Amino acid sequence: MVELVLYTRRGCCLCEGLADKLQALDPPPPLELVDVDGDPELQARYGLEVPVLAARTATGLVELPRVSPRLAGAQLASWLAARLSGRGLAP
Repeated sequence: MVELVLYTRRGCCLCEGLADKLQALDPPPPLELVDVDGDPELQARYGLEVPVLAARTATGLVELPRVSPRLAGAQLASWLAARLSGRGLAP
């Protein structure tokens, strides 16, 4: 299964919501949470644009399109599978 990386910041309700929804999937994908405020380079890159979801590949990270905060459960799983397969990654 593809490992996901979620760029977040503390106190961001959208970030926390997406992390919770991803962890609630069955099975939950491997997920690394990265606080952008802990790294000046990431903070400069993402600013207030979090949450940002990326997939870890053999060659690096591939950023995925913005996830609608309305997606959850089966809809989120389908969205994720479509975005990963569209990039040649197994969900």
